[in-house]
Amino acid sequence: MKTYPKIGIRPAIDGRQGGVRESLEEKTMNLAKAVAGLISSNLKNGDGSPVVCVIADTTIGRVGESAACAAKFEREGVGSTITVTSCWCYGSETMDMNPYYPKAVWGFNGTERPGAVYLAAVLAAHAQKGLPAFGIYGHDVQDLDDNSIPDDVAEKLLRFARSAQAAATMRGKSYLSIGSVSMGIAGSIVDPDFFQDYLGMRNEQVESIEILRRMEERIYDREEFAKAMEWTKKYCMPNEAADLNRPEKAKTRAEKDADWEFVVKMTLIIRDLMTGNHKLKELGFKEEAIGHNAIAAGFQGQRQWTDYKPNGDFSEALLCSSFDWNGVREAFVLATENDACNGIAMLFGHLLTNTSQIFSDVRTYWSPTAVKRVTGKELTGKAKNGIIHLINSGATTLDATGKQRKDGKPAMKPFWEISEKEVEECLAATRWCPANRDYFRGGGFSSHFLSEGGMPVTMSRINLVKGVGPVLQLAEGWTVELDPEIHKTLNERTDRTWPTTWFVPRLTDKPAFKDVYSVMNNWGANHGAISYGHIGQDLITLASILRIPVCMHNVEEDDIFRPAAWNALGMDKEGADYRACANFGPVYK
Repeated sequence: MKTYPKIGIRPAIDGRQGGVRESLEEKTMNLAKAVAGLISSNLKNGDGSPVVCVIADTTIGRVGESAACAAKFEREGVGSTITVTSCWCYGSETMDMNPYYPKAVWGFNGTERPGAVYLAAVLAAHAQKGLPAFGIYGHDVQDLDDNSIPDDVAEKLLRFARSAQAAATMRGKSYLSIGSVSMGIAGSIVDPDFFQDYLGMRNEQVESIEILRRMEERIYDREEFAKAMEWTKKYCMPNEAADLNRPEKAKTRAEKDADWEFVVKMTLIIRDLMTGNHKLKELGFKEEAIGHNAIAAGFQGQRQWTDYKPNGDFSEALLCSSFDWNGVREAFVLATENDACNGIAMLFGHLLTNTSQIFSDVRTYWSPTAVKRVTGKELTGKAKNGIIHLINSGATTLDATGKQRKDGKPAMKPFWEISEKEVEECLAATRWCPANRDYFRGGGFSSHFLSEGGMPVTMSRINLVKGVGPVLQLAEGWTVELDPEIHKTLNERTDRTWPTTWFVPRLTDKPAFKDVYSVMNNWGANHGAISYGHIGQDLITLASILRIPVCMHNVEEDDIFRPAAWNALGMDKEGADYRACANFGPVYK
């Protein structure tokens, strides 16, 4: 089991002894226990363990009790806090003052005691002190003896908890660059100030040659390599596709077999670079066994590596999937071409959903007119207004085949919900194509599949803008299936050895979402991170915790949940978001 941050629950109370406080002790502590139970029974960490909540030892009525609670939370490894109360409390004495903890306050909506008055007062104090907090206030009045959590309150508590846990989990971890800048892609010009100031992360770097050194000096678990090769020979090599390279560029059978061994070793080594491997210490490699504490990584690949050695497509695809030769396990986050901006969007999605993430080129917008001209056929259903072709040579998780099922429909699930049969179906749906050696002179194998339609997904991306900093954009939508003849014609106009996902965003009256073309035209970079589910609301909440403004989204305004201080910066939500993020600044700066 891994170690994860915990969520601290702070039961705040009116400190006046002699009748007031005593009458509220049981009520206040019961609210705290109810919140802890809600979170632990609904939210899980990346390894499948329940999110743990820590409740203060006593209710908090005066500053001494706040200090005792803070000390306990530091000892217990708390990463965020929720303050709960049903009554008036002394705001500046009872508030959470830790500058790094994301914070929320639930003020019970009851008439017997003024929990709402405390909520308003303490949120004002948080804004005044530059420590923004999320305000949670139930829509309907409850009776004082009612310790249930209304649905609207529960929704906000869970949204905050998911996002706060994601932010806290990132803090102190690393992003590992294997190699450097790929083909001039700005996203792979890794900005350490962004990681440090906004995410609380550090940056680690290794040259790609470290992979070759570990291969040549056999710095990997040889027993696991044998197991991995046996699995690869059973599930991957039989699905090797026909070689589409020109005869003079095609590798021999012996060369391809050597490439298979190479890419499997490469997968083991990249994983070990990220997280370490105690087995290496047993082999005498104490330093290499430590790893880089990386919660996400990127592999440069093109071009210095791929002009010389087999590409990273197999390693990226397998590591980003929810399974390998050891069975189901938490997916890794490994960005193609070391595009750290997209890698962090993948990390956001992974931490919020515990599912694997798709890395894709946002390659082509196909209008209905263009499709009709090229294929002679019309787009129908959700695809009728046009489609976006998502396709990439590398880190498209095999979960994206859509062969997992939820309520009988295609899905991408947390690893603990995935059956062995679903794993085998994902593998069976994937062809491994000898790499296009016009692109990848060193060879290797690229995954090829077609995502099933009907999956709700959210595409997101972090972009860095000089003078502004990071901005987040997102688009909720669906994967769609096309007429097979339309798919074949369109797909073969680009690289036939790569996996395809046909994506349709949900259209709204916002300018960037008035049609599918506008979504493509407003997308800020060549890559996107695609997560299963409509998680735009959670991404917006997480972005506000990290002080990252959102420049493009198709989430309903009533569903947006940001700290209460954002309300003081104007009535236009997007403008207020930019002003708030600029005003309060990065959390860790």
